Parts: sequence; structure tokens; C-alpha cells
Amino acid sequence: MTPPAPRLRLNSLLFALSAGLATAFGADAPRVDSSTLTGKVMVGYQGWFNAEGDGAKRGYNHWTRGNVLPAPGKVRIDMWPDLTGFPAAERFPTDLVHADGRRAEVFSSYVRPTVVRHFSWMREHGIDGVFLQRFINSLSCGNSLAANNAVLENVRAGARQHGRVYALMYDLSSLAPGNADILIADWKKLLRETKLTRDPAYLRHHGKPLLALWGCGFKDDDKPRPALEDWRKILTFLKNDPESGGLALMIGVPSGWRTQTRDTIPDPTLLELAHLADVISPWTPGRYRTPETAAAHAATVWQPDIAWCQERKIDFLPVAFPGFSWHNMKGAPLNAIPRLQGRFFWSQIAAAKRAGADMLYVAMFDEVDEGTAIFKVTNNPPVGEGVQFVTYEGLPSDHYLRLTGLAGKVIRGEQPASDEIPPATIP
Repeated sequence: MTPPAPRLRLNSLLFALSAGLATAFGADAPRVDSSTLTGKVMVGYQGWFNAEGDGAKRGYNHWTRGNVLPAPGKVRIDMWPDLTGFPAAERFPTDLVHADGRRAEVFSSYVRPTVVRHFSWMREHGIDGVFLQRFINSLSCGNSLAANNAVLENVRAGARQHGRVYALMYDLSSLAPGNADILIADWKKLLRETKLTRDPAYLRHHGKPLLALWGCGFKDDDKPRPALEDWRKILTFLKNDPESGGLALMIGVPSGWRTQTRDTIPDPTLLELAHLADVISPWTPGRYRTPETAAAHAATVWQPDIAWCQERKIDFLPVAFPGFSWHNMKGAPLNAIPRLQGRFFWSQIAAAKRAGADMLYVAMFDEVDEGTAIFKVTNNPPVGEGVQFVTYEGLPSDHYLRLTGLAGKVIRGEQPASDEIPPATIP
């Protein structure tokens, strides 16, 4: 058997040490029930940010084009993180400045205390846990793979310390046809070296560890996509792999998956594959742009989707997102889908519950690249020529963390699915 990579071995040891310390010092975090996805609000966690000097040797990955030092005209993000309370060891400099002359700084997902801090925010606001993204196109590159593995261990430490849950989500959107074995090999290696599905914080569903696989059946030409037969191979393997010991599988599909319209490949094989899923999760960011169209989507698309799934004993996980903007990455208009101080986001939460949803996926926790982040973002981003960012419209930097926590109460029926944002979140 191939021995684990040195960094993966080191991170596994660090995880075990941090877990032992948490036990030794009597960690008192209230534990989220890890036995089911039902009643949960899970957030997507990209964990793909790096900075020069963080040890990952990836430069300023995802902050800028070419991973260079952030500077005017070089950023690829549309929101700036709020680093209030971050110690110097978790801050990395840029060549951008704030209006008061302070140098703007960023964080790195490779730094464990930063990821653990993110989980403390989730605990504070009652957010259940994360789907940690694992990008298929990064598994063949040494530094990228090492960073993915390090962030996995950081997430495990954060979840354990703060009583949250997590599950792995493979993003297969850049897997070229005929390469299903790349995912299969990676999953088998992860199981051997990390035993992650035995982790008490790893999310289970219907008595089995939950593994999410995203990107099945999308119709677009901007990147390679795995063929549906590759998906069949992957899903069949995961369903029957004795090493995995039985898995519950979530499949991320296009919004038009059931009718095979809009963003979906018109191929009946997709519906065959849907029958292999334990959970179906249609992707909706960008598919509607206002509270009114979000409500209409829930009534005309989600409701019949849910009925289809219920007939086949498959669970349905809708996706809500707070807004959208990729001006600095794509040159598109800034703030393309406005947040409306949270009204757009809240409209989807209420609509999902009314449509019959009993679980929710929020995209994303830390996605500042496309302006969908719900973590702490500053209302005072860097300024200068050619520099533009979306803010939280003067609202507190934890506004969307609060809304996401309250979404869990709505999904569980502890709070009504009102059209109005709960007053407690309005300063």
C-alpha cells in the first residue's frame, strides 16, 4: 500500500492531537446531531483561499488572477472579508488600501485557526455544518492536493471543537469524460488514510455516511464535464464498495433536471442516475434574481421536484443563495443579483419551507469570488482606481450568518416561514 503523503500524515496527527486536547479540556460545545441531514441547514465551504507565506506554496490562490499579490486591477473577488478580531498570524498583506489608509489584508484557508474560527461563527449563530468542497481538477497537482487535504483536516478540527457536522462534496464539474477512476482512487485513498466516515462529526443520513457529488447532467460548454456513463460508474462503485461500508449519496444536479430543460442535458439517463441517489440537490444560483421569481421557482419547480422525489423515497435538498456578483472575475456588472439587505435570501428560505423542504443547502459560506458568501464581510472594502466591491449594505458583518441560523429554525418548523425577515436580525 502506498504510504500517505507526509503532509497528510502530519495533518492527521494534528487532528488527533486537537481532538484529544478538546476532550482533555472538556470542550462544552453543544453537538449538532450527526445522524441525519433532515432538519439541517448546511453551508458550502470552499476552503480554497491561500496567501503567500501560509506554507501551502500556492501564492494568493483565489484572491487574484495568477495567484499574485492582490493589487488594483488584479483581484478576482467581489467581496472583502472582515478580519476584525483576527490575530496577526492569520492576516496576510496586500497592495490594496482601505479608505482610512490601512493596508487591506486577507486570510488563508490553509491556516487551521482561521478555519476553526469560521466554525466558531457557525456555532455562535446556530448553523449546523458544512459540505466541504473537494475539487476534482486539483487532485492531480501536488500543492493543490496537499492544500485540499490540509483544509479537510482543518474542517475536521473546527467541526469537532465547535460541535458542528461536515460531509465531503466532490465537485466533478471539470472532470473530463472517461476519468471516473480519478474520483474512485481518491475516495479509496481518503478512506484508508483519514478514516473520515468514522469521525463522530461526519454527517450521516439514513444510517450511512453521506457523500455528496456535484455537477451531474449540466449543459454548458465552458469546461469539460464527465459523461453520464462516468457518473453511472462512480455512483455504482460508491453504492457497492465494501471499503466504504455503505454510503448515502447526494447528487448535485441542474435546476431543470426533472424536466430536462434549461440548464440540463436532455438525456433520459439522467433520471436513471437520479434513482441511485439518496438525496437530490438542484443548483439554483443565478436561476432567479428577485424574491418574486424565487417564490415562483419554488412553486412551479421545487414543489413538483419534491413530489417526484417523495414517490421514489428520495430526499430533496434545495439550494438558497444570498446574491450574486462576479464583476472582478468575469467583467460582468457589479452586484448582478442584489441582496436587498437579505430579503432575496430570506425569500428563498421561506419558499423552500412552503414547497415542502425539510433540509436546505446554502451556497456558500466563504464564496467571495462570486459574491455568494454568508460569512463576515466588511462594509469598508479597499478603495482605489479600478477597485469595486459589493458590501453588506451597511448591515452588521454577521447579518447573513444570523439569517442562516434562523433558516434552520424555519426548516425545522420552530419558526414560521414568514415573508418578512425576523425583526431580531434588523439592527
